Amino acid sequence: MTEFKKSSVELNNLPSGYEQWLGSLKKNIQTAQQRAVLSVNKELIALYWQIGQEILERQQQQGWGAKVIDLLSNDLKKAFPEIKGFSARNLKYMRQFAEVWSDPEFVQQPVAQIPWGHHLVLMAKLENSEIRLLYAKKTIEHGWSRNVLVHQIESKLIEREGQATTNFEQSLPSTNSELAQQTLKDPYIFDFLSVGANAKERDIEQALTQHISQFLLELGAGFAFVGKQVHLEVGGDDFYLDLLFYHLKLRCYIVVELKAGDFKPEHTGQLNFYLSAVDSQIKTEQDLPTIGLLLCKSRNKIVAEYALRDNSKPIGIAEYQLAQALPADLEQQLPSIELIEKELQGIKE
Repeated sequence: MTEFKKSSVELNNLPSGYEQWLGSLKKNIQTAQQRAVLSVNKELIALYWQIGQEILERQQQQGWGAKVIDLLSNDLKKAFPEIKGFSARNLKYMRQFAEVWSDPEFVQQPVAQIPWGHHLVLMAKLENSEIRLLYAKKTIEHGWSRNVLVHQIESKLIEREGQATTNFEQSLPSTNSELAQQTLKDPYIFDFLSVGANAKERDIEQALTQHISQFLLELGAGFAFVGKQVHLEVGGDDFYLDLLFYHLKLRCYIVVELKAGDFKPEHTGQLNFYLSAVDSQIKTEQDLPTIGLLLCKSRNKIVAEYALRDNSKPIGIAEYQLAQALPADLEQQLPSIELIEKELQGIKE
């Protein structure tokens, strides 16, 4: 009891500024730890590329066969028994790594420093070097785990980005239209929903908000969930937005409307009305014009283009697809709904 009282007294008599100093030191230590991890990974990737490059050169210039890899594996494991990664299989991956990234300067680029497991995924699932580089850059930008990277590749994220039918070029400032275009996709893959192919709009909306973490992952970086069935009163009448988001990079609200059937031109009229109401009642002076995203089960692209041609409000039209559920291991990699709601609350405050 005496010791406890003594500790309490000491805590109550801390030097002025001590707690702030301690907090600063903790941050510095954590930053140093992160840099150490990154430094180790950087050296490992550079080493693997060098080993792979030398294997490749000797096989090409001196005609060494595949058996040299087995011989090299045994000798390296004997010389460095405490180091993992010198299996014949991994040495073959190193050779492939040097082959697909043939530029020696590659190992000095940021995309070369992603974990080795991510590089194995990129090599196994992508043959096009330009697409592989784009996924590597997005991995760094968004901090994807290996499972999330696999999911994004399998869902063809890069190929879907910027494919929505929009009028952004005419309705948004030039400095914002390109980013807005790349923010939207077509189609959107809602493969984490268990609803049937004939689900109604409200069923899909309910399922999306129940799986908000997966939904945000599919929407992409920058989307913050504001609410569903957001109430607006116009001229004494009540209206409800299906889903409302705020995009942190675009600095604007995004109204998402769901249609369980095919796209019809009159859908843009309804969404145009919602955008006017949000701009009038919710948008602040610091926010850019609100964007509308109309998600339909299917849409005729030419009809959609005609519907948007003379519309002054920025609207995008895209299809959505319902498929199988996410793998359990990927679901575990995603943030919890509670965590996202907490972060969103912090943004709104």
